[in-house]
Amino acid sequence: MQADRADPDLITGDAVVLDLRAAKLASRGLAFGLDVLVQAAALLILLLALSSLADLDEALLSAVMLTSVVLVLVGYPVVFETLSRGRSLGKLAMGLRVVRDDGGPIRFRHALTRGLAGVFVDFWLLGLFGAVALVVSLVSPKGKRVGDYLAGTLVVRERAPRSTAPELTMPPPLAHWAARLDLTNLPDHLALGARQYIARYPELRPAAREQLGRDLAEQVAGHIGAPLPPSVPPWAYLAAVLAERRAREHARLAGHHPASPAAPVPPPGSPTEPPTPPTGQRVEPPTPPTGQRRPDGEPPADRPFAPPS
Repeated sequence: MQADRADPDLITGDAVVLDLRAAKLASRGLAFGLDVLVQAAALLILLLALSSLADLDEALLSAVMLTSVVLVLVGYPVVFETLSRGRSLGKLAMGLRVVRDDGGPIRFRHALTRGLAGVFVDFWLLGLFGAVALVVSLVSPKGKRVGDYLAGTLVVRERAPRSTAPELTMPPPLAHWAARLDLTNLPDHLALGARQYIARYPELRPAAREQLGRDLAEQVAGHIGAPLPPSVPPWAYLAAVLAERRAREHARLAGHHPASPAAPVPPPGSPTEPPTPPTGQRVEPPTPPTGQRRPDGEPPADRPFAPPS
């Protein structure tokens, strides 16, 4: 039986791997079984309707029946997955969805490719009643069947367990600055490292978290071309980058295309430098999981950025 696996290549803007998890073979099998029941019921209704047309020519009746079978076997998954962005009735019941390899919603061409491959290769004509799909899914690292490989898709769980890490929030003084960042070159593993640093911030000693934060900020800056401003603490810089990345990722998964940055982010000290955070404006980042304590005292109340506590 195939385990429920997080795909290391699918890390969202939250830098949380749990957002997209390859579906279990068992849940996919149950979803397929439910879809087969729906298709069988539709075929039965069509056959009963055709049986009442006894006066039709035999050749014409055979052609109509064959067309009906093709429409049910191919049309049902294609229509439902296209209109519902990757969910048939069976997948909807099991909390599954078909997405592209990059995590985006599928379109008609992806659903059509999967539907045709399902009939001709994975399940029916050449699939030995699902044996081909079963074998290919078992040996695939991501649980894909032939249709998924041809279409460039992946079946994932929508009801994945939530991460226990605190949710990222955008520091308000950096929101306008972050909206202009070019985040296309930020690697997933570095974003995940920054996310874990922010989650563990209250547990780290002051010297260690300052040094680690600056190291991570320098690495991130090298990929996005936006150095750490002198007045901004490393954790706030990283939180702003990750929060903006998450917002753009959520927009992409929803089928929207966020606008590209209007202009490159200038380095600190230039005439168009991002605005300095207003003095006295406190930023309350995410609260860490219950039980974590800061190794030092609370920050002064007049600091513009309040570190995670």
